[in-house]
Amino acid sequence: MMNDLATVFSADGVFAAAIPGYRVRAQQLELANAIGQTIESRSVLIAEAGTGTGKTLAYLAPALLHGGKVIISTGTKNLQDQLYRRDLPTVRAALKVPAIVALLKGRANYVCHYHLERAREEGRFMSREDVAHLEQVSRFAESSRSGDRAELHGVAEDANIWRYVTSSRENCLGSDCPHHKKCFVLEARKKALEADIVVVNHHLFFADVWLRDEGVAELLPACNTVIFDEAHQLPETAGLFFGETLTTGQLVELARDARLEAIQSCKDYAALPEAAQKLDKAARDLRLVFSEDSGRWPLEKVCDRSGFEAAFVDAGAALDELVAHLETQAQRAPGLENCWQRGRELANMHAKWQEPAPAESVRWVEAFSHALGFNTTPLSVAEIFTKQIEGSARAWIFTSATLSVKGDFAHYRKQLGLMEATSASWESPFDYDRQAMLYAPPGMPEPNTPNYTRAVLEAALPVIAASQGRAFLLFTSLRAMKEAHGLLQQAFEQSALDYPILMQGEQSRTELLERFRQLGNAVLLGSQSFWEGVDVKGEALSLVVIDKLPFAPPDDPVLAARISHINQSGGNAFMEYQLPHAVITLKQGAGRLIRDEADRGVLMICDPRLLSKPYGRRIWQSLPPMRRSRELADVQSFFARPQ
Repeated sequence: MMNDLATVFSADGVFAAAIPGYRVRAQQLELANAIGQTIESRSVLIAEAGTGTGKTLAYLAPALLHGGKVIISTGTKNLQDQLYRRDLPTVRAALKVPAIVALLKGRANYVCHYHLERAREEGRFMSREDVAHLEQVSRFAESSRSGDRAELHGVAEDANIWRYVTSSRENCLGSDCPHHKKCFVLEARKKALEADIVVVNHHLFFADVWLRDEGVAELLPACNTVIFDEAHQLPETAGLFFGETLTTGQLVELARDARLEAIQSCKDYAALPEAAQKLDKAARDLRLVFSEDSGRWPLEKVCDRSGFEAAFVDAGAALDELVAHLETQAQRAPGLENCWQRGRELANMHAKWQEPAPAESVRWVEAFSHALGFNTTPLSVAEIFTKQIEGSARAWIFTSATLSVKGDFAHYRKQLGLMEATSASWESPFDYDRQAMLYAPPGMPEPNTPNYTRAVLEAALPVIAASQGRAFLLFTSLRAMKEAHGLLQQAFEQSALDYPILMQGEQSRTELLERFRQLGNAVLLGSQSFWEGVDVKGEALSLVVIDKLPFAPPDDPVLAARISHINQSGGNAFMEYQLPHAVITLKQGAGRLIRDEADRGVLMICDPRLLSKPYGRRIWQSLPPMRRSRELADVQSFFARPQ
């Protein structure tokens, strides 16, 4: 295979002929060879490839040339769609490999005929928009071959209607469904089983491996290779699924479904909708114990809250009552049977949450705008994860632009238990010394001071003027982002700067990015979701400002428990966990700046700890090798210089 790869990636190879703008990159061929060797030896590889290496081609070529069944897991559904609709067809055509390719998503991404029919019969919707969307979904379900909601462009991804017309693991009727033969989810799974290359995402992969629910478990036995792209996200994603979560939203949905099933299948049993209404109220009352719109707290702090324990017990009692009524009616219809089984499972989770937490795990509560989540999370997923990959004769490849700290993979290995895996790092082919500058403004206050965000804006304003807008301002918290938005509007008015200001949350991320590219001189303020997975090439993005080093808040209940566990075990949680995690996150944010050989720009990190703390050196040495300066004049000269 190695000789084939050298030819494929050469200046006169098939990629050069088939892909516009293709350039030979030594790092890309080295990465492809390492992946090819891993596939042939069925071993484990951790591969860090800097921005611009072209890792997608580097893993697709050996995977297709080697043959066999391959699962590719991506970080997001957007990347999943890009791989399936653009990258894989291009590579497959260039290599002339007749591989069958399939896309598999979680069931909530496919229209469900049963729930669509029930929604039409029920006809209770909050707005005219919901009614219009229902008609669009109905027409789509009749004409679509896939049922994938991403293909229905007239209905937004976060539209309210989707929760009424899709199924979940809990409310799917399985083989009892009257629409079983034309189920979009089953059709997607069938295609995946028949395919050579299957594209999934991390959430789907872990939901299935752990819950045996989404169809991946059926794929794994015949699979030769598993490739995780954006693999830096895996530890956090695995933690979500290897733990256990009960939400008030699940209780509300069970109450809603039980009420609808009662209307359809047991109108003569009035006690059932009454019990459903009682559970709905108890679940909502439990949420109202928390006045905050959002937040995360350890169990011990939650138990001290006035009214919490009584509301939690009341919700459990209402759930038990509904389950008892469902049991008496379950035989009358598959939908009632499903609600009964769901109710039993939720009741078991509710009871278990009141018991002592399992060893080396933490219990905590998270508030969302309309729901509460009750979580049990393992402090480490390493042992559970390695059990999933041990004893299987297949290749496992973990790749991302950000997996190491200054070339050291110890943190990542420890998180996933990959202690014996081969690891390697390839630097970006971009000329960072020419293309970019790292600017650390002088005189910044400590990040925990009250007026810190104002100081960030004051330091950034002349740099934004020099870059003529064209900037991302990335914040470590939503609160800081919103404060900065108000301050920036005032500063632009006072300084007579006329650059459009965009902010995360005003539109979907896709729409905001499209506007940012089209405007060409905008300033976009973003928090966590803009630190990674965002690709803006060209002059439209010439400045990235980062307010603070992205250390996770130490009062986060999961992080606090992990810190305590590491320190009590004789380790140093800051050096072993908090610092590496911050470095990898910072590398993601910094990676937004230079996306192409022609890009130029300034990375501005405002946090004075980058230079004042002993660990700061380790942080900036992990970043791409840019020129560094503390002088505003150097930044202004950089932008004034013609390209």
